[in-house]
Amino acid sequence: MTASELCLLGAGIFFGTGLLTGVWKYVAIDRSAGGEASAPIYVDIAHRASLLYSFAAILFLEFVPYSPVSPAATRWVVGVPLVFFGSAIATYVTHGVLRDTDNQLRRPHVLGHGTLPPVLVRGYMVALILGEVGGFGVLFYGFLQTVL
Repeated sequence: MTASELCLLGAGIFFGTGLLTGVWKYVAIDRSAGGEASAPIYVDIAHRASLLYSFAAILFLEFVPYSPVSPAATRWVVGVPLVFFGSAIATYVTHGVLRDTDNQLRRPHVLGHGTLPPVLVRGYMVALILGEVGGFGVLFYGFLQTVL
């Protein structure tokens, strides 16, 4: 699979997830008690993030032709951020199902009836930042080299 195909695959999965979480959000709003008309916070976050990440995947697709690295390395450059986008959505969906927190980064880091060690959460966040920013940085650098 090429880097471009990975981007389209990610965009399709994320957009589909956004549509499905939108249905979930609507049902939650429709069934909310006391006329508050709201969904659990992480259902809303999963819906919005899925839609945004689908368009981020398309943005990555637009930068693939400018990649300054080999096609194999470009697959990694786009694949790593896409995996982190997907894992973030999965985390939001998990918290939406469990309704266990309104802030996954607040300590203690709640997951269901348990907690996650802070080092695990911080390590994941550092890896996510490096993977997403680094992947885009490589592609954007290639773009800048081409047009400047």
